[in-house]
Amino acid sequence: MKGIILAGGSGTRLHPITLAVSKHLLPVGDKPMIYYPLSVLMLAGIRDILVICAPVDVPAFRRLLGDGSQFGVRIDYAEQPEPNGIAEAFVIGADHIASDDVALILGDNLFHGNAFHAVLRDAVECLDGCVLFGYPVSDPERYGIGETDEAGRLISITEKPARPRSNTAITGLYLYDSDVVDIAKNLRPSARGELEITDVNQVYLERQAARLVQLGRGFAWLDAGTPDSLLQAGHYMQTIEQRQGVRVACLEEVALRMGFIDAEQCYRLGDRLSKSPYGRYVMATAREFRS
Repeated sequence: MKGIILAGGSGTRLHPITLAVSKHLLPVGDKPMIYYPLSVLMLAGIRDILVICAPVDVPAFRRLLGDGSQFGVRIDYAEQPEPNGIAEAFVIGADHIASDDVALILGDNLFHGNAFHAVLRDAVECLDGCVLFGYPVSDPERYGIGETDEAGRLISITEKPARPRSNTAITGLYLYDSDVVDIAKNLRPSARGELEITDVNQVYLERQAARLVQLGRGFAWLDAGTPDSLLQAGHYMQTIEQRQGVRVACLEEVALRMGFIDAEQCYRLGDRLSKSPYGRYVMATAREFRS
């Protein structure tokens, strides 16, 4: 399975903060925002990843992540000159996807939960068409809402319904088979001029090939696209990390525990950052793993 992180757009909801920097490079806790979606793809076992971003931001992402080899993955970059919709990621990333399945995650969506690795692994292994991830919300009229039957098969998706039939929001993490490329290429832009991800999902829904995985108690889904939500996400991650003594979305640790790199490689990565608490945590994790 290939992976795509959609980190485009100009972050207008965060202006003036994002006038000079991509929102996906802003800090959430002690690490850049993009570490969180990248860690999700790595936890799913995905090692071939495309980062799609605005042309002006490509050099900054390259400086931060390089080619991914330090984490035991491959990272390539592609440009999205204008934010023409989430589904455009499959058109831009068509060559990257080729004939493989693909996971798409939005660059400002953060996930955290116990045994998330197992949830992702099962979803990847059982993929037959499309797998979406749902999360219960208190204000479903603000989201795309999914309704399922007793078997968990998705039976409807409604964008910002006035009268929601469920409280399950569709999150910014999507798994698809390779048909998604042709589906996206044949979409017509919506009234707002974008290729809508909901239209992609509707195609799979009509094929009866869409499944919804519920992320309920014990999981957190955060969208860090506004000043308030960015601050809340940082506080959440800080609380978890300080209370539990572990770091969420520590790419070096994820790579080590997934078997992408060994303890010696992990230690060297931490040593480069040894003046920061983050770097010392990476070094301690590598030492613990060796013992």
